[in-house]
Amino acid sequence: MPTWHEDFRNDLARIDVPTLVIHGDADRIVPLAASAVRTAKLIKSARLAVVKEGPHCISWTHAEQVNRELVEFLGKGKGSSQTA
Repeated sequence: MPTWHEDFRNDLARIDVPTLVIHGDADRIVPLAASAVRTAKLIKSARLAVVKEGPHCISWTHAEQVNRELVEFLGKGKGSSQTA
């Protein structure tokens, strides 16, 4: 709560690691356009995953989709020498 009024936009530009931003398109508490879309644009090479009909707590209501996005994102970091 103490950081609610803090502006972190300049900090986002300094992130230089692979970043996944996941957000629900039905979030009425923190709207997609006002937060996740902006965040993904400010982080170099960020990937934005939008969960269809996802409300504010998508990790609870849409766990399967969130987990799928996480596994796919993390899997992209595997070296090319690994076999399936």
